[in-house]
Amino acid sequence: MDVFVYGTLTEPTRVRELLDSFAFVGSATVTGLRLVEGRYPTLAPGGETAGRLLRTDEVAALDRYEGVDDGLYVRVSVPLDGDDRYPDEAAVYVGHPERLDADATWPGEGPFADRVRAHLEGADVRARVGGSTPV
Repeated sequence: MDVFVYGTLTEPTRVRELLDSFAFVGSATVTGLRLVEGRYPTLAPGGETAGRLLRTDEVAALDRYEGVDDGLYVRVSVPLDGDDRYPDEAAVYVGHPERLDADATWPGEGPFADRVRAHLEGADVRARVGGSTPV
């Protein structure tokens, strides 16, 4: 699976601590989501964010690191624009802004994960291979 990473997971040393098998397969940019700083970085509607594509089958380890089961982050999929070397989608982790003390608002009602998914269904959010982050 390809995962768009934009914070601590862009650092090879950090990723080596978490995963046995991975590769950074390119720089990438997500359009429709902007970087917001808090206790940990997260994303919010609008703008764009530069990062990297991390390829691994160890998604469960990433979910643990990002606190998915505890509701700290939610893992979602967005379309990925790239050539034949890339899948059609990339996973993206979006952190709960209130829990991360980040100045971000997700529209809608209900649980955070539901609001993120609902927003992504109606917005043109996508990742594209390439960007300003070196690989």
